[in-house]
Amino acid sequence: MKKMISAIMALCIAACSLTACGSNEEAKADDGKIKIGIVQIVEHTSLDSIRNSFIDNLAEQGFVDGDNIVIDYQNAQNDQSNLNSICKKFVGDEVDLIVAIATPSAQAAAAATNEIPVLFSAVTDPVAAKLVTAPQHPSANVTGTSDAIPVDQVFALCNELTPEVKKIGFLYTASEVNSKSVVDQAKTYTAQYGLEYEEMTITNTSELKQAATSLVEKCDAVYCPIDNSIASAMATLAQVGRDSKTPIYVGADSMVIDGGYATVGINYEDLGAKTADMAVQILNGTPISEIPVSTLDDFQMVINKTTADMIGAPNNYEGAVIVE
Repeated sequence: MKKMISAIMALCIAACSLTACGSNEEAKADDGKIKIGIVQIVEHTSLDSIRNSFIDNLAEQGFVDGDNIVIDYQNAQNDQSNLNSICKKFVGDEVDLIVAIATPSAQAAAAATNEIPVLFSAVTDPVAAKLVTAPQHPSANVTGTSDAIPVDQVFALCNELTPEVKKIGFLYTASEVNSKSVVDQAKTYTAQYGLEYEEMTITNTSELKQAATSLVEKCDAVYCPIDNSIASAMATLAQVGRDSKTPIYVGADSMVIDGGYATVGINYEDLGAKTADMAVQILNGTPISEIPVSTLDDFQMVINKTTADMIGAPNNYEGAVIVE
């Protein structure tokens, strides 16, 4: 009798297990939504513009969050360990696509998987970041959009707007390979414009005010490239420039909107839209190897009129976008 009862209980348990398993599989099958993980190193105007534009343009092309796709957006709060954890979680969740906004995000995502497609955005120099070896022919699971800008045009603008500048300071975060790459380019143009330069780096935003204050005491102007850490604290740098009446040239339009003096750069909403176009290609089955890295070539001059008036610099220029 005991053996018979045990056998019946075993059959019941097996039946229940099969029923539960079947229910889980049916639920997964009924869901059927594409899963996209978006990881952003930190929140600031440029990166937020990319993310919002990316999601909006995906929707315009039929990929709507909550409808046929599920977007899991994560902000790493400018912490590398957070980046790594987020990307590992995306891999564990078996997302269909990882969208990595900014260079550190892209590096963490690429390190986390060699199978899930990784689509980066706002990576200034994807080769220096070791994300691709041949931008026109990606050979792994990584491609994306670059926010590289014409550094020479920034120096030409500086020469036009503030010809009295004789020494320029370079300020960036030491750990951001994208920033170092741009500053290395910038150094090559100093001789062309007869400029001396002073270079200063920070390790985190708590050092920004002191570093910027020290730099403006030595230099006539400051150039800060597309640096995510500094962009997230742009108000601090802008205030140092305004107080000392020093023009702060920057690498992104958003950094001008947030108080920098001027730039020649790209539109980050356009970058987000282009990233969405590439995502649609990937989701529709196009191999990464057939999707070259894209760099926008539609540049615009941007000047902050409020900052210009406060530092006594020109507040307009033919063809420039004027913000306040």
